Amino acid sequence: MVPSHSLIMGNGSIKAPRLEETCLASGIKETPVWESVEPLKIRIAHLEEELARRDQELRAQERRLQSLQRELEAKVSQIDKLQDAIGYNNVGRSPQAPVRHSRRLLSVINQGSTRFHRVAVEVHRRLKAKEGVSAEPTSRHFCHDHRVHHISTERWIRKDSGTKKLINEAIMNNDFLKKLEPQHTREMVDCMYEKIYAAEQMVIQEGEPGNYLYVLAEGLLEVIQTGKLLGQMRPGTAFGELAILYNCKRTATVKAVTQSHIWALDRQTFQTIMMRSTQARHEEYFSFLRSVSLLKDLPEEKLAKIIDCLEIEYFDKGEYIIREGEEGNTFFIIAKGEVLVTQTTEGFSDPQEIKTLGVGDYFGEKALIRRGCGRWNVKLKNSEDTAFALKCIKKKHIVDTRQQEHIYSEKDILQQTNSNFIVRLFRTFRDDKYVYMLLEVCLGGELWSVLRDMSCFDEPTARFCTGCVLEAFDYLHGKGIVYRDLKPENLLLDREGYVKMTDFGFAKKIGLGKKTWTFCGTPEYVAPEVIMNKGHDFGADCWSLGILIFELLIGSPPFTGSDPIRIYTMVLHGIEKVDFPKRISKRPEDLIRRLCKLNPAERLGNKKNGITDIKKHKWFQGFNWEGLRRWKLMSPLRRELKGPLDHSHFDMFPPELEEPPDEFSGWDKDF
Repeated sequence: MVPSHSLIMGNGSIKAPRLEETCLASGIKETPVWESVEPLKIRIAHLEEELARRDQELRAQERRLQSLQRELEAKVSQIDKLQDAIGYNNVGRSPQAPVRHSRRLLSVINQGSTRFHRVAVEVHRRLKAKEGVSAEPTSRHFCHDHRVHHISTERWIRKDSGTKKLINEAIMNNDFLKKLEPQHTREMVDCMYEKIYAAEQMVIQEGEPGNYLYVLAEGLLEVIQTGKLLGQMRPGTAFGELAILYNCKRTATVKAVTQSHIWALDRQTFQTIMMRSTQARHEEYFSFLRSVSLLKDLPEEKLAKIIDCLEIEYFDKGEYIIREGEEGNTFFIIAKGEVLVTQTTEGFSDPQEIKTLGVGDYFGEKALIRRGCGRWNVKLKNSEDTAFALKCIKKKHIVDTRQQEHIYSEKDILQQTNSNFIVRLFRTFRDDKYVYMLLEVCLGGELWSVLRDMSCFDEPTARFCTGCVLEAFDYLHGKGIVYRDLKPENLLLDREGYVKMTDFGFAKKIGLGKKTWTFCGTPEYVAPEVIMNKGHDFGADCWSLGILIFELLIGSPPFTGSDPIRIYTMVLHGIEKVDFPKRISKRPEDLIRRLCKLNPAERLGNKKNGITDIKKHKWFQGFNWEGLRRWKLMSPLRRELKGPLDHSHFDMFPPELEEPPDEFSGWDKDF
């Protein structure tokens, strides 16, 4: 026997194999170790690959879950905005109101008519399509002879100082209403009248047309939407402000919980206040400028442009208005008080008096022609009165609803149109139920649906579309027509992929140097002066062009939201508050910001050279305008057609099942 020996392995030991076992084993053919290990290695590799794949799938699912979570949060947020966003205009709640309820008040009743069309919009695959709104009066006679004397605001309702303070604070605590000028706010407060509601009485009924702005003075109101209680309102809250801008339906019910005292203002009175003050100021400035010798012979439309550029600036006695040697870029007209003009004279240590200027006198007129340095000192004379001057800052500014109404506007505009960039109207027809318009066929589809499917356009495509719109604007503005409803939804593509403007329901012939006051347009595209009812002209189209370029490049406008009032509040803050996505390069960003100046007189396209200034912007450098006008450019949006009846590029809509009533009112007897 061969003694066995122990082999040390780690912390233990094993016996060495006996000789006979070794000899027996040597007589058997063993599989090499490397051959038995290889399948295990392959199996391990397969398992590792499977594990990696499963791990990758798990990570993908986690990312998807996170994405869905964000999407859910966004939708929940949107629901919150629809149901609970009323808190944003309730800063004026009473101190006793619990914080929990302070953000559950009433912006839902300010949402426009879009909410009532949401189901149809989804069916038609137009989830994000924008709808126009209008404040056209329901009477055609009123629309065609819109004069201030139709509505009287002279019957002011007597109010004590406490009531005036409550109403004024409610207005100033409202994000939208606080943008009004103090004069307008004072007149609104004076013209509001009191309404008393008993407990359980309806103040606003969901689905009914809105026409009033309200301020709750005493009592408690609750807000209900589709049978669900959304919250309560307490004294010092202004609500329903959207209704004083244009025709809309209430999207929530407001009911008195206790007897409530509410101050109300109707839309026509509000619009009269806004229009009358603007017109009065315009007439005052116009009369004043006519008395200035330098300007008295200018045509009316040029004086109107100067008025748009004027700013009032006040100076205290002894204060310098300009100093000798300063660069001059401002033209001043003295509207009140007297100013002293002095100049440095050789041999004198102090500037010597040249002359005194009074009301109607002017200085700095050479700044309108060329840049230069001032030759005089001009300061307010030592007078008891504080004087002020009207100043024109930038020399380049000065220039050497009802459906029947929409049908009338469209017919009047389209029948006189011969522009290649506007859809032509050939004939109109009617029967007992419908009016029919035979329009030029545009088989390329809607620009809006193309943008929706592509998400956004590259710069060459956006530039081509904008060029077509500019040609249409150039034609319309030259005819004295303001369009007022630019958006991708109102632009069609013909068979060659050229953009054509359609839907002239909001268009109006105002003439040169004139303004119009009707609130109309699409919330995301409407200009600030339209919102504030200050009167608007072609500058409103320039603003909307800037919004269009932004949407073409990004896929959505810069001002969006679930509530129109929120959109209008953002618009009034201006494009300067918008952070531009990196996708928009410097040149189009510069153009958009120039088009969307808050002051319409400063907007590119609304100055003395009109649309030409836009065409000369650097973003259009190298663009073949002549080729566009001659239809020689290849459109990046040209689509193949199978024939003259191929309408496959349009969305499919289900047939309308609602049968309209017969129409025999005779509104179209002169149509």
